[in-house]
Amino acid sequence: MSTLSKSVTHAVADVTKGTLLVSVEIAASPERVFRALTQEDDVTRWWGSDDYFRTTGFHADLWVGGTWRTEGRLAEGRSFSAEGEVLEIEPARKLVQTWKLRWDRVSTVTYLLAPTDAGTHLTVRHEGFGEDVEMCRLHCTDWEMSLDWLARYLAPV
Repeated sequence: MSTLSKSVTHAVADVTKGTLLVSVEIAASPERVFRALTQEDDVTRWWGSDDYFRTTGFHADLWVGGTWRTEGRLAEGRSFSAEGEVLEIEPARKLVQTWKLRWDRVSTVTYLLAPTDAGTHLTVRHEGFGEDVEMCRLHCTDWEMSLDWLARYLAPV
């Protein structure tokens, strides 16, 4: 698992509102970042690590009303899945979707991609944790690690 001190991301959780914001600078175009967030062949390569969780499958119908689903394994061997519906999509700029884990309530994730001189500024807003402070904090840490993995995956060699 990556340590937070080495993270290239910046995460803030407002546990009183049940919302978190995570941002990262990625050395790739918005089109490439969007593809890495939405295509199975990319998502299963970057999302996870063997000592935390590993994403093993991903599918998304990329239109408003389309569905998405991901599956994977936690380090201790238990399986997990998450799924939701696409609420808004502007390729290479914005993706809004509901987010439902087996053990969690439905929340909303918004990805905002903005071009920069060095590539892309990606911001993730995850909201809908309500009064579940611990789940909000856990997701804040998980998103920070996840965007760190994404930035490393897309880093030029």
